[in-house]
Amino acid sequence: MLSSVVSNAQKKITISGYVKEKGSLELLIGANVYLKDKSVGTTTNTYGFYSLTIPIQQKNSIVFSFVGYQPIEKEVNLEKNLEINIELENENKFEEVVISAKKQSDMVSEDVQMSQIELPVSQIKKIPTLLGEKDVLRVLQLMPGVQKGTEGQTGIYVRGGGPDQNLIILDDANVYNANHLFGFFSVFNGDALKSVELTKGGFPARYGGRLSSVIDLNMKEGNKEKFSGEGGIGLISSKLTLEGPILKNKASFLISGRRTYADVLARPIIARVQSNQDEKVNPGYFFYDLNMKLNWEINNKNKVYLSGYFGQDRFNVNTIFGKDTSQNGLNWGNATTTLRWNHLFNNKLFSNFSFIFTDYQFNIFARQRSSFNNNSNFFSLDYRSAIRDNGIKYDFDYFPNPNHSIKFGLQSMFHAFDPSAVVLQEGKERFNRSQKKIQAIESGLYAEDIWSVGNRLKINYGLRLSNYQVIGRTIWRPEPRVAAAFKMAKDISVKASFARMNQYIHLLSNSGLGLPTDLWVPSTKLINPQSSEQFAAGIAKDFGQSGISLTIEGYYKKMSNILNLKEGTNFTFFDNPEDISKNQSWENSITAGQGDSKGLEVLLQKKTGRFSGWVGYTWSKTQWQFDELNFGKPFFPRYDRRHDLSLVGIYELNKKITLSGSWVFASGNALTIPKGTFVGSTHYGNPYTQSFINGQTVNSPATLINSTYNPYSQVQNYTERNAFRAEPYHRLDLSIQFHKKKKNHERTWDFSAYNAYSRLNPFFYEVRNRSSTVGNTTTNKISLNRIALFPIIPSVSYNFKF
Repeated sequence: MLSSVVSNAQKKITISGYVKEKGSLELLIGANVYLKDKSVGTTTNTYGFYSLTIPIQQKNSIVFSFVGYQPIEKEVNLEKNLEINIELENENKFEEVVISAKKQSDMVSEDVQMSQIELPVSQIKKIPTLLGEKDVLRVLQLMPGVQKGTEGQTGIYVRGGGPDQNLIILDDANVYNANHLFGFFSVFNGDALKSVELTKGGFPARYGGRLSSVIDLNMKEGNKEKFSGEGGIGLISSKLTLEGPILKNKASFLISGRRTYADVLARPIIARVQSNQDEKVNPGYFFYDLNMKLNWEINNKNKVYLSGYFGQDRFNVNTIFGKDTSQNGLNWGNATTTLRWNHLFNNKLFSNFSFIFTDYQFNIFARQRSSFNNNSNFFSLDYRSAIRDNGIKYDFDYFPNPNHSIKFGLQSMFHAFDPSAVVLQEGKERFNRSQKKIQAIESGLYAEDIWSVGNRLKINYGLRLSNYQVIGRTIWRPEPRVAAAFKMAKDISVKASFARMNQYIHLLSNSGLGLPTDLWVPSTKLINPQSSEQFAAGIAKDFGQSGISLTIEGYYKKMSNILNLKEGTNFTFFDNPEDISKNQSWENSITAGQGDSKGLEVLLQKKTGRFSGWVGYTWSKTQWQFDELNFGKPFFPRYDRRHDLSLVGIYELNKKITLSGSWVFASGNALTIPKGTFVGSTHYGNPYTQSFINGQTVNSPATLINSTYNPYSQVQNYTERNAFRAEPYHRLDLSIQFHKKKKNHERTWDFSAYNAYSRLNPFFYEVRNRSSTVGNTTTNKISLNRIALFPIIPSVSYNFKF
């Protein structure tokens, strides 16, 4: 008898299956599956699949749970392998309002992963933002370790990295420019998204190709049981999402679109203003985006998904003045397509194969035609830049036992770069210079394992082997990754991580803001890839069942071969069109340097209850050093900020009213402005210098040697790069939502105020010179002026769901 019990204890069985949402059959990412006694457990992967291997036993209860859904406890005989598919029902109760929505027991002290933030889309929709547009990237800016760019911009700068160092993935496809409206909104329509996850450090081996962060977004799959939809009407755009079954419980579709209509609303106003003028100026701007997805569950072992994103921004200004006409504009946009095949080999081995296509295009154009004395002149300029990817990914999840969760696979991406093509025509002269197209292959092999060592220690260790091939060069680089969490007590753990990263593509920027005018270029035989090493350590604490958690992390990151434009260069050649006819390349316009970043991040969250929110604080310091910039001395990049504080709160007053607000404070950006300006003056017959000290103007005598005296001349004196600090930034946003459920649908009115107390935060600074003449005396007054962009901006939007 005893030998039979021992024999059974040594035998193991496997429970596997999928966890879905009841009512739509949407697969749930990160749902918890564990034995009732919590002795062993696991979570579902990106496709809702789980596998749990346990010792054979007569009876036990298995718990399936996901924050915001009603848990299910199932008592089963565990004497043979079982396939259990579960549908969890959305609770839709106030006590389940959350900020983070994954990981077993939703306790940060239980998770080996550090430096990671997950945001449910339902939470994003409750936070007030600019003009009522619920924006994923703008909400990520409220998290510690994520610096915001300029006022109103959605650009993010993670732990000292630039906008090109963020790997942004939508259903496995890279998104190269995530901005609409010159950076004021992102391309991601929240109604089409299922999950959003930001990783800032301790990167798992499955990710590669960027230095600073991974933003992994997954689109919804579409309701398999019934037709449904949601949408909204705002001040500048409207959106509509439709989803439903193609074959009930087997196949479904999702289509989601959004478009601005500012151009349509402004057209009659512009026409009325200019109706009595000889000159007619017709500006126009709009953006649109379209998300689509199809999925087909062939059988329990095979599923197919086809998803795509298509978006464009179009800006133009048409001018008519008599017989003279001009057309100017710029367009940019992304297109992505992903075809995925899920295959279940057995109850322990899951795979996903993806074919990925990405196309990013940017174009500037100008056309001018003028007539004088019956002579006609024509000028045109076309500038184009593009990057196109075709790639594959083959990923495997292997669950040998509860102590090990193994991921391995390969990825390969074929890049085709069109750095720039410029065609300039003036009269009969025509210059056509296209920089040579470059093709490259970026690949990676990886393996990682989450290993539970006893009850206290968890380790995620892995290795990624990256490969890059371009004409004249092949690079192999190993990238070790390791993260560990040691549980000191029931609800507190200490964590540490190390990650080495390589980046083979770069973003050349005239502005440092990650705007569409920036240029993506590859590593070549002359340009080395960027690389980084990041160490992080911290502590994670959960406060019982209150839903409150605290994480404190410190990090240090060293970066090498980061790129920047040389002084006085412009890769678009617009400042000097004659360069178009010269043999000039972007490779001659850049310089390589190094940087380091260090910081401390604190995040205090309340995850459950009618009141939820977080407090995030970051202290950080980032410096760059380039031999050819700033006289070789280290300097702060533009987006370096010493302090960053965010307060976010959401309160469910009752079933019909939701209140929310956020307040942010940040140290000023580092900017380069003239330290002084030499100005000619008739006052006393001598020129003098005006210097700026902390925004004030100070006059002092000066002598200009070997210069021609001109009472109106100015020579600006620049010293160190980014040595001036802008004023601190702070802003309060408020929102109130009114919900009402009706028989066949529900609606929400959203009233919000961006910058509620109308703080005039600096957008940029400019040097102004005002001269006045009294008699024979001319006085020049030079001042540094702050230019603000957004005062208080109220907005209203109407949202519906059926």
